[in-house]
Amino acid sequence: MRAALPHTTGRVDRDGIGLHYEIYGESNRTILFVPTWAIIHSRCWKAQIPYFAEHFRVIAFDPRGNGKSDRPDAPEGYSLDAVIEDVIAVMDATGTDTASLVGFSFSSAVAFAVAAGWPDRVDAVVSTGGWSPIVPPYPERGAHWEAEVDNPEGWQKYNRRYWRRDYADFLRFFFDKVHNEPHSTKQQDDALTWALDGDGEMLAMTLDSRAEAPALINEAMYASVKCPSLIVVGDSDTITPPENSYRVSEITGGDLHVRTGGGHAVHARYPAWFNVTMRDFLARHLGTYAPVPKSRPRRQKRALYLSSPIGLGHARRDLAVTHALRKLHPDLQVDWLAQDPVTRFLAANNEALHPASRLLANESAHIEAEAGEHDLNAFQAIRNMDEILIKNFMVFQDVLEQDRYDLVIADEAWDVDHYWHEHPDMKRAQIAWFTDFVGWVPFAENGPREAFLTTDYNAEMIGHVEGQPQVRDRAIFVGGPRDIADLTFGDSLPRMRDWVPKHYEFSDYIIGTHPADFGPRADLRAEFGYDDGRKTCIVAVGGSGVGAQLIRRILATYPHARARIPELRMIFVTGPRLDPAAFDWPEGVETRAFVPDLDRHLAACDLALVQGGLTTCMELTAAGTPFLYFPLRNHFEQNFHVAARLEHYNAGRRMIYADSDPERIAEAMLEELRNPRIPHPVAQDGAQRAAAMLGELL
Repeated sequence: MRAALPHTTGRVDRDGIGLHYEIYGESNRTILFVPTWAIIHSRCWKAQIPYFAEHFRVIAFDPRGNGKSDRPDAPEGYSLDAVIEDVIAVMDATGTDTASLVGFSFSSAVAFAVAAGWPDRVDAVVSTGGWSPIVPPYPERGAHWEAEVDNPEGWQKYNRRYWRRDYADFLRFFFDKVHNEPHSTKQQDDALTWALDGDGEMLAMTLDSRAEAPALINEAMYASVKCPSLIVVGDSDTITPPENSYRVSEITGGDLHVRTGGGHAVHARYPAWFNVTMRDFLARHLGTYAPVPKSRPRRQKRALYLSSPIGLGHARRDLAVTHALRKLHPDLQVDWLAQDPVTRFLAANNEALHPASRLLANESAHIEAEAGEHDLNAFQAIRNMDEILIKNFMVFQDVLEQDRYDLVIADEAWDVDHYWHEHPDMKRAQIAWFTDFVGWVPFAENGPREAFLTTDYNAEMIGHVEGQPQVRDRAIFVGGPRDIADLTFGDSLPRMRDWVPKHYEFSDYIIGTHPADFGPRADLRAEFGYDDGRKTCIVAVGGSGVGAQLIRRILATYPHARARIPELRMIFVTGPRLDPAAFDWPEGVETRAFVPDLDRHLAACDLALVQGGLTTCMELTAAGTPFLYFPLRNHFEQNFHVAARLEHYNAGRRMIYADSDPERIAEAMLEELRNPRIPHPVAQDGAQRAAAMLGELL
C-alpha cells in the first residue's frame, strides 16, 4: 500500500509518445521529480513524494520507455534533447510556471539542462548521485558493451547482447551496485521490480541515443545555471564517480552534501537524511516549509507517546503506563501521535491527540491489504511498509523539531527506532522504547530467501543497538527473561535469550487494567448479563480487518457448537475496522462493533475465540478465561513469540486455521469448557514498573 496517492493523473503527448504524470499535494510551490534513466520509473521517489506533498505541490512522471509512459521503438525516441524537453512539456501540461527540479543519476544532468535552458521556469535544482559526461565514467562500465561474452561476470554484464539474453540477471547485478550499502535488500528488490517494467532492447536504445550528450551537457551549461542547487552524493558510489558531483558543485557553486559510505541512490537508502537535507536547503534558499521551533517558557513536563496502531492491545497497555506515570508526575502533559483505530480508543479515554496525527499514513490499512485468508506474512508486510514508515517518521521528526518534549515514549514505533539509530544526530529528545518481542523469525517452508532477509534485518538491528547505544535512553521489554523466545537471530548471530537481557530492562507483562482490579468476577458477569446460566463465548479478532475470514469460519462453527453446547451464547466483536453488515449472521448469534472495554468482557465470559495477538491472549491469561487462539499463517510473531509465551503461561489452546473445520473447532470449544487450563499468574504491577523506569527520565 502506498503512503500517498495522486489527486490528479494525466498524459502528455510528445509527437505520439505519451508521458504519464501524477500530481500530489496543494501549494503555490511546486517540486518536480525528474525521471531518471529509463531503467526504472517514478516510483524511485516513493520515499520523498508523500512527505513533500504535505507542504508542496509535487509532480512526478514516468520516463519514456518505462512505467506508464510509452516505449519508443527507435533510438531517436530517447534522444537527450527530447528527454530534456519532456520536463517542460509536463510543466506546461500541469500549469506549472516554475518548479524546483529534483534529479537522480541521469536526470541530474537533465534537471540542470532545463535550469540552463529555461532559467525562468526553475527556481532550484536538487541532484543526487548525479551523472554527467564532464567527468569520465568508471572504465569498467562500458568496456564490454559490444563484446561477445558467453558467461559474463561483473561489469561484463553491461553488454548489449547479454541484455537481450538475460536482462533480469543484469538488473540484479546492476542494482546490487546501485545499492551497495550494507542492509540494502529492500532497495535492491524494489529497483528490480520497477526495472522489469522495461526491457533490454529499450535500455540499449537509450544508450544509442546519447551521442549528443557532451554537446548538451558540458561545463559551460552548468556554469550558466543561476538558480541555487543542492548536490548530494555518496562517497562510495560505484555507478557514477562521485567526482561528477564534486565538479558540478564547484562549477555551479551549489551546496555539496556527501554521505559517508553512501552508494549511488542515497535518497532511497538514507531517505530520512536526504529528506531533511532537501527540506532545509529549499527553506534556506526559497523560504519554503521547514519546522520552526516554538518558543516556550519553562513549563510542565511533556511527553510524546507513540502507540502502535496494529492491534488495540498496545493502546490499552500504553494508557495503563500513562496513568501510572501521571501518579509519579501529576503535572505531566502527554500528547499522543497516533492513528486510527487507536485514536478512537484515546478519544474515548479523554486523551490529547497531537494535531500532526492527521498526517500519518495508515499502517493498519496496509496490514489489511497485505493479508490473505487468515494469512499474513508479518515480516514481509512490515518490510513492504517502508514507504509508510518513512512518511510517518518524517511527520514525527517535524513535530520534534518544532516543539520541545522531555520524553518520547515509543511502543514499537519501528520507524523512529530505525531512523534515529541510523542518524543519531536527528535525535531531538530522550526516548524510551517498548517492545514485547525482539527478532524477526523466518518460516522454514518459505525457503532460504526469507531466512536470509530476516537474518539481515536482525543483523542491522543488532548493529544499530550495539553501535549507537546512546539512542535509546530506556529499552523496555514487556515481559520477563523467560518470555524471550528461545531462538537464534540467524546464522552467526546470537541467541535471543542471550542478547536481549544485555540490552533491555524488563517491566514484566503490562496489562491495560489487570482483571484483579475489575472486582469479583460474579459481579462482572452480573453487570454484563453473563450470569443467566448460559455459556457465553466471545469471538474477537483484533483492531484490524485481517480477522474477517476467522469470523466467517467461526460463524460456520456456530450450529455445530450449539449441538454440543445447547446453552451456548455466542457474541461476535468485529472490531473498529470491520463492518458488521458485511457478514451473514445466523439467528441466535449476537454482534458488537467497537467495544472499548473489551478486556472486561473477556474477563467475564466463559470462553473466548481469538486471533493470535499477544495482548488479547495475555488479557485472557490474566483473567483465567479459557480460550482458543488461531495464529495467522506466516505471522512470525504470533506463531513463534506469542506461542512460546503462552506455553510458558500454560494458557490457551492453539488452533491451526487450515486444519480447523467447524466440527474440529466445536469439539475444541467443548473440551476447553470441560477441562480448562489453569494458567500461571500474570504480574499486576507491570505498568507501575514501566512507569517507574520512565519517571527516572523526567
